[in-house]
This record gives sequence, C-alpha cells and structure tokens, in this order.
Amino acid sequence: MSNIKPSLVKGTRDFSPLEMVRRNYIFDTIKTVFRKYGYAEIQTPSMENLATLTGKYGDEGDKLIFKILNSGDYLSKVGPQLLAEARSSEILPAISEKALRYDLTVPFARYVVMHQNEISFPFKRFQVQPVWRADRPQKGRYREFYQCDADVVGSDTLLNEAEFVGIYQEALTNLGLKDFTIKINNRKILSGIAEIIGKSELIVDMTVAIDKLDKIGLDGVIGELLERGFTDADIDILKPVILLKGTTLEKLESLKQILKTSETGLRGIAEVEKVLEYVAALNGGRQAGNTELDITLARGLNYYTGCIFEVKTNEVAMGSIGGGGRYDDLTGMFGLKGLSGVGISFGADRIYDVLLELDLFPASSAVGTKVLISNFDEKAEQYALPLLSGLRDGGIAAELYPVAAKLKKQLGYADDKRIPYVILIGSDEMESGKLTLKNMQDGGQERLSAAEIISKLKIS
Repeated sequence: MSNIKPSLVKGTRDFSPLEMVRRNYIFDTIKTVFRKYGYAEIQTPSMENLATLTGKYGDEGDKLIFKILNSGDYLSKVGPQLLAEARSSEILPAISEKALRYDLTVPFARYVVMHQNEISFPFKRFQVQPVWRADRPQKGRYREFYQCDADVVGSDTLLNEAEFVGIYQEALTNLGLKDFTIKINNRKILSGIAEIIGKSELIVDMTVAIDKLDKIGLDGVIGELLERGFTDADIDILKPVILLKGTTLEKLESLKQILKTSETGLRGIAEVEKVLEYVAALNGGRQAGNTELDITLARGLNYYTGCIFEVKTNEVAMGSIGGGGRYDDLTGMFGLKGLSGVGISFGADRIYDVLLELDLFPASSAVGTKVLISNFDEKAEQYALPLLSGLRDGGIAAELYPVAAKLKKQLGYADDKRIPYVILIGSDEMESGKLTLKNMQDGGQERLSAAEIISKLKIS
C-alpha cells in the first residue's frame, strides 16, 4: 500500500464549507449587479484547443498557458532526433493539442463565432468560472482561480465602457469596499506615444515595460525599454509622459499637446473623454471621484484596442482586483470580422482575500445550517422529524443531530458549524408542544410552538 503524503499542487487550494459560503456571497453579489445591467450567464468548457488560446495573450501570456498532453502514446509522433535535441517548442504541437483556459474572454470570443446564428446582437453575457495560469504562486496570485467576467459584443458605443465603470462602482461598494480606484487608459493613446517617438513597431514592447512601473519602478522600466530596442532619446520623450501628474482632466489636456501630431493618440484621448462624459451623466452629472486616467496602464494583452481598465483597492496591499477593456478585432481572429467587443473581469480570489483581511464578510455569509434540532432519544427523534420537514418546507436550512447524544456534544457541534439556533426537544417540550429555541450567539432561550419557531426563523 502506498504511503504517499497527500498534498496540493502549488497555487491551488481546497475550500471549506465556510469559505464556500463566503465565496458564493462574492459571486452572488457580483452576479446580481451583472443581471441588473442586462447581462445573461453562459459557461464554456474548462479546456480549449491549444490553437484557440495561443497568440492571444502575447509571448509572456502564451508561456503561462497550461498545456494538456495528448491521450495514449503521445511521444509516438515525435522523431528520435527531435527528442534527442530536446527542442520543446517543436515537440509541443505533436504531443499537446488542448490546454486549460487562460481567461474567459478568448473562449467567449470563440463561443460568439460558433453560435453567431443563435444569438442576438448586441450580446451581453457574464461568466463565473475558474481559469488556470502557470504562474509563480504568491500572495493574491494563484495558478487556479476564478474570474467573474462581463462582456458585450456587437456594440460600438462607449456607453458600454461607462456602464462597466458603474458595475465596478456598484458591485465593489455592495461588497463593502470603500476606498478603491478605477484606472482607465486607452491603447490608442499608447499607440500615439509610440508613434511620436517613431517606434510604432515596438508598441507591445513599450506597453509591457511601462505596465510594470508599480512593480519595478522607473529605473527598472527604463532599463527594460533600453533592452527592448528603445534609445536614450526615446526615453527622454517617454519619461515625462510616464510620470505625467495632475487630475485626469489636466492629464488629458497635457496629452493633447504631447500627441498633437498623432491622429491615433488624439482619437484615444477623445474616447476617454467620452467615457468620462457618460460616467458623469449616469452619476447625476458628477464625475466619479475614484475613476482616474493612468497613462502607464497597459495590461500587456495583445487583444485590447481601445479603452482599458484596472481596479485596485487602496485599503490592502494587493494587486489589481479587476480589469478589462475593448477588443474590436478579437472575434476576427476566429473568422468573424467587424464585431466590436468590450468586457471587464473581477478577480474573485483577490477580492476574497481583501474582504477577509478587512473583516468585511457579513455575519450572515458564515451561516450554512440555520437551526439544529437536538436528539436525546428515539422518541424525541420521531417527534422532531415532522418539525424538520416543516422547517425545510419553509425555506429554512435545518438539520437533526444524527444520533442520541448528550446536550454538551450537540451544542458543541452547533458551535463548530456556526449554527445560530438550536431547538431543544425534551419530555416537557413534547408534552406541552412548546419547544425551547436557543440562540447560540447570546445564550437566550424562548419557549415557542413549532409554527412560531418557523415564523421567527424566516425573518431572523
């Protein structure tokens, strides 16, 4: 018999009943807001064809895709010379045709193309499912984690972007977060910056580098830009743009001067201004104080073409808890041209860690079973069964202690499971029909009929 010590794959976790209740609280809160804005839920498979995923996230993203080995003798198609040379990039296509999904956006684009004759446009969907990335695990970063995405395709209006700002505002506020920042930028602005320094062909290299400003600092960004083919003269132009200060409106005015020779850059500025105009109109004429322009925001993903978003909490040291943007040509990669799309994602696992650290989970989110019925003997058990059915028929999560046991053991069980109420049924209770309802939080007890207990628990 094997004596292998059980363990988890690094970057993955088990979830206890309490954790699941809390996670579902997050999911349900976000889903409620999605539905309020007209989004409907879909699901896609955990695995996709590898060809569907590769080339959509940039070189760095492609390296983080978990590949799945083909079934059977997967090495039979690989020649001995190739094996001897150990060129994994050339061996991979022969041994792996599938992969775990890296995000929910690319599978959604694939879904839209495959189901285009069955859906009505604009198509607004949300999706809450796990994704996998072969990243280095650290605080707030896991190899398996859930995303909560909302996307709309078939609509060019920038009102969609403004409504996503509203979705972030409402969902995060409903979860109890008070101090968070919704950062906005536009890939056209970034393209314009690359244009004015004559390095349009290095737009991806530039965005990947400046997106790391918070992590590696200005000197680190400059060093990476120089390694990626930018000159000292380019850096002299880029540096004041990267360090642009002031309010969002002041930054936009400065950018209009900096990018006055770039038609692409000016279009990006106009789009940001229009989004902020919509946000203000949806907010009673007031601009959202926690929405700001961040020129360094790039998100490093190849498919964004317009506005991009990132959300960070200022209450806890944590990476982004949300992000997204417009991807006008993503479905074109699968043969469906001219279909504009924009979407956002909530990082549910990071949000969980934030709420836990700030103690923001409501007491109700810790409740699974609401009431436990005691069991002292066979007679009490038989008496309790109709009551148990009545509680459940009334929509109250209830359970009967499975065997006759001492009261201390049963109350300990209720404490361990955080069950807020216990119904005690002894000989006096069975004779009188007045049962003892014990509040496990304050220790208080009441004598009530079964009907009164059901009514009380429905509203408590």
